[in-house]
Amino acid sequence: MVELSELQAKFGSELAESSFRDNRRIDVPAAKLFEILSSLKNDYGFNSLIDMTAVDYLEYEGAADRFGVVYMLLDIFSGERLIIRTAVNLPDPKLPSVYSLWRGCDWLEREIFDMFGIVFEGHPDLRRILMPEEFAAFPLRKDYPLKGRGERHNFPVITRSGS
Repeated sequence: MVELSELQAKFGSELAESSFRDNRRIDVPAAKLFEILSSLKNDYGFNSLIDMTAVDYLEYEGAADRFGVVYMLLDIFSGERLIIRTAVNLPDPKLPSVYSLWRGCDWLEREIFDMFGIVFEGHPDLRRILMPEEFAAFPLRKDYPLKGRGERHNFPVITRSGS
């Protein structure tokens, strides 16, 4: 099991740990994210990226940052799971791509880019995956209106007839 004290000795004391329902989470600064994830894969055996997601903390009580990006890691041999979270902010939300570590993040990073507008630098094909290319907004940001901004009138109407 990777210990927080080991990671702090290696990467600095700004790493913080918390847990929720038996899930360990380590908060890391964005500037050290790639280096820490690389070490977790190569030195500590977290050889599988299970999932990636983002959270918009707009108007969240006590939040210091606008977005959190969450990486769920697994050591497939020991079964240990670890959640790594980092923060990014407007006006230029950018993080390094982890595609070179886990190729499975390809579509996950594209989905976060498409829905939240967070750019993953170094990604080999960062483009929209769910929304049309001409869509100018990021629908999972909390400042995006629930009914949209009038974009839907441009989409073709699809009708279905019963057989």
